Amino acid sequence: MSEKLAITLKRSLIGCPQDQRKTVWGLGLRKLQQTVVLPDNPSVRGAAFKVRHLVEVQAVTE
Repeated sequence: MSEKLAITLKRSLIGCPQDQRKTVWGLGLRKLQQTVVLPDNPSVRGAAFKVRHLVEVQAVTE
């Protein structure tokens, strides 16, 4: 089974630095409460860790 991460944008990007906005955009998140399912790899984990105060991350098994 391949592991994946479900990442949900929980907080607004208003007032956030530009690099955090670009990180959230790079994860594929555009709107509040939007969820994307991405592969569990070091680059996705690092991006999610950088904006951990804005997103919620859950492990998903398929």
